[in-house]
Amino acid sequence: MAKRGPTAAFVLVLIGGILTLIGGIAVAAIGASLFSLVALGAVGSLLGIIGIISGIIMIVASLMIRSGNASSIRLWSVIALVFTIIGLANGGGFIIGFVLGLVGSILGLAYK
Repeated sequence: MAKRGPTAAFVLVLIGGILTLIGGIAVAAIGASLFSLVALGAVGSLLGIIGIISGIIMIVASLMIRSGNASSIRLWSVIALVFTIIGLANGGGFIIGFVLGLVGSILGLAYK
């Protein structure tokens, strides 16, 4: 049976990544609809794209945290932490996604 990584870190980063992805899609949709009305709509679209990319990378990082390799867990926890902070520019997945991603990343870093 294959060794698995920290389950709590995996679940928290995964849920945080999903919320960040959903928030990014919402911000991108709103920003795109406002693009024709005001010049600031392009900024909203850009923030939405940043949120989408951050959410996808957080989801991938959560899957890699689950892999079980100790050095891989540490590396992907750092990557998840960085993109959790970057996703905060988008609203952090309704803030709860930021908190879950932050706690999950820290749990992944503390895993031995």
